[in-house]
Amino acid sequence: MIQNVTYNEKPWLKHYQPGVPETPKYEDMCLPDFLDRTASRFPDKTALWFQGFKLSYSQLKDMVERFAACLYNFGIRKGDAVAILLPNIVPCVAAYYAIHRLGAIAVMNNPLYSDRELQHQLNDSNSKVLITLDLLANRMIDLRPSTKIKQIVVTSIGDYLPFPKSLLFPLVAKKQGLAADVKPAQDLYRWKELIAKTTPSYPKIKVTFDDVAMYQYTGGTTGVSKGAVLTHGNLSKQVQQAAGWFPHIDSNNIALGALPFFHVFGLTCVMNMGIFYGWTIILTPKPQPPQLIEAIKKTKPTFAALVPTMYIGILQDPQISSIDMSSIDNMFSGSAPLPVEVIKEFEERTKGIIVEGYGLTESSPITHINPCGEGSLRKIGSIGLPICDTLCRIVDANDGKTDVPVGETGELLIQGPQVMKEYLNRPEATAETLADGWLHTGDIAKMDDDGYFYIIDRKKDMVISGGYNIYPRDIEEVYFEHPKVVEATAIGIPHPSRGESVKVFIVLKEGETATAEEMISFCADKLAKYKWPTEIEFRKELPKTNVGKVLRKNLRDEELARRPK
Repeated sequence: MIQNVTYNEKPWLKHYQPGVPETPKYEDMCLPDFLDRTASRFPDKTALWFQGFKLSYSQLKDMVERFAACLYNFGIRKGDAVAILLPNIVPCVAAYYAIHRLGAIAVMNNPLYSDRELQHQLNDSNSKVLITLDLLANRMIDLRPSTKIKQIVVTSIGDYLPFPKSLLFPLVAKKQGLAADVKPAQDLYRWKELIAKTTPSYPKIKVTFDDVAMYQYTGGTTGVSKGAVLTHGNLSKQVQQAAGWFPHIDSNNIALGALPFFHVFGLTCVMNMGIFYGWTIILTPKPQPPQLIEAIKKTKPTFAALVPTMYIGILQDPQISSIDMSSIDNMFSGSAPLPVEVIKEFEERTKGIIVEGYGLTESSPITHINPCGEGSLRKIGSIGLPICDTLCRIVDANDGKTDVPVGETGELLIQGPQVMKEYLNRPEATAETLADGWLHTGDIAKMDDDGYFYIIDRKKDMVISGGYNIYPRDIEEVYFEHPKVVEATAIGIPHPSRGESVKVFIVLKEGETATAEEMISFCADKLAKYKWPTEIEFRKELPKTNVGKVLRKNLRDEELARRPK
């Protein structure tokens, strides 16, 4: 029964766990200041663990200082953009903090991107220096003339390995595709050599919350990627908001660094939070199930922030029965809905709890999390409550302004200190997304009486069939209940009389078989008839982004391309 609650009343505050403030008392400290404080508190503690190699907080700080000096010697000054094209390895973390040390702007790039995608981001950001991997270096040398990049700094997976791996790596790495020869080129430098010969000396730069810290590019799954301009205030306050939300968490954590740091989810929830608290971060550059299971076996992590495909992949790996995951007591999931069955099984195996949350690139990213302290109310299937110092409304999806009654669906709008300044070089897109002082998420959601929010679907993914609005997630949730189904994604396809109808792409569990008729009839008592799919296609796998979001647009494009015009 919906009561007369309004968004202005912030009903979510009643369900904050004890100790969580409505608004944190923000410290006027930027990310590099947090590193300094942690290094002074825990100088000898392991900050980064990579394949058995350990780097302490004092060593990480020294590396950051040395690379900041390298960048300064290259001519990098406050406000200049520096690009990082790396997986989760030691230089990725050090380079990111070094860039901030100078008041320069970090530009994180996905190593899986094509040259065309990278060229766009390097030019759009006006990046002047690139830090990358030897495996990508020759491509980047060839790409450099079509960008403003001057210096390229190259590192290798083998730069930081323990004995005897460090001895064996040069002998086997190239055969295994883990290293590559880099052709000679001007203004090309080796990371390890630069760090060794550069003294950590450069002019100290004053950085404030209003200064730009990074350009974080959106995934580009709906077209050309846009750079979200995030300030030092956005990033610092976001970490402090998260710290306020988890008052029971302290420095005694070992965090599984599986989420890529070039994605804002991993950047904030693992790297920046880890350094803020003084955690040991387990760097996992290839977050596939075998590598994740190996990391869990060796390091006994206590904290894991993962996306649904990682949770599902770990549970389905044949090695799952051979590992003890009971060390993990805090887990966070985001980026896509996590099936209830997966939550239950993972929690049984770990004895911890998974809290689902929500965020966007444009909000650094976290805006909602389920409470997770003792006695707090976690609603499975919900993205939780707006975090500290965050306001939310649900508005009419058509006019983008009128509040809908609580319990009804509409577009989710957000306000908070974590919301980006603007899109880089995109005034029209900025005006559309940051309208009337609110971040328009493009997500269809609803809020219940208690102030818990639920994502129904993407606004642009909504299917209109015979005048009815259909949200693909409603259909996908039904198929996740099917005992033979691993994954399901629904899209709208053209229909001669209804405008659109629903097609579902299904991945079956290994060894299972099914027919389209069987899958369509499965919906009969679970969905209104107008929501039933008209077509089913079985696939071995679905196309996904690097953080596990299904590329619905790719499926739509494929579908439209093979249909008669």
